[in-house]
Amino acid sequence: MISILLGIILGLSMAAPPGPVNAIILNESVKSKIHGSSVGLGAMTADLIFYFISYNFRNFIPKDFLKVIYIAGGLLLIIISTLIIKSKFNTNTSPKGNYLTGLSMGLTNPYQITWWLTIGIFMLENLGISSILGFFIGILIWVIIFPLISHKYIRKYSKYTKIASFIIILAFGFYILLEGIKLVI
Repeated sequence: MISILLGIILGLSMAAPPGPVNAIILNESVKSKIHGSSVGLGAMTADLIFYFISYNFRNFIPKDFLKVIYIAGGLLLIIISTLIIKSKFNTNTSPKGNYLTGLSMGLTNPYQITWWLTIGIFMLENLGISSILGFFIGILIWVIIFPLISHKYIRKYSKYTKIASFIIILAFGFYILLEGIKLVI
């Protein structure tokens, strides 16, 4: 039971910090709760993929591979930030499209990759497999609650939400891109 509780805390600690995925969840939650949750569920699916990779291949992941992930992730975030600032708040985006956005962001997010290569492997080796159940429960709690609150209270500030999302994602994009370039140089 303690292992599951620790997993929930770790899941919330990974899902809750401000970052590119939460900026997109916030931006999409202005449209509807489902749009925001779809992004979060996509990112959670990426975590599930990284869990399987970490569990099965934790001793075989080359460190040089992170360079490519950082550069690709940084460029993707810069593109996404530009699309956000140009977008209009409407409900034309489907929850399916938002899910794929969350999934692609999660798969190229160096924060999620690094988390699984460090804390994730530690969690697997030291807290046991039951902590993984708690971890995904924690993420699921965030993916449901954050869009609900955002939709209810942030909707009337949609213009500012869009600007904040743009700034956060653009900043993370440049930061991650620069880290990738530093690794190459």
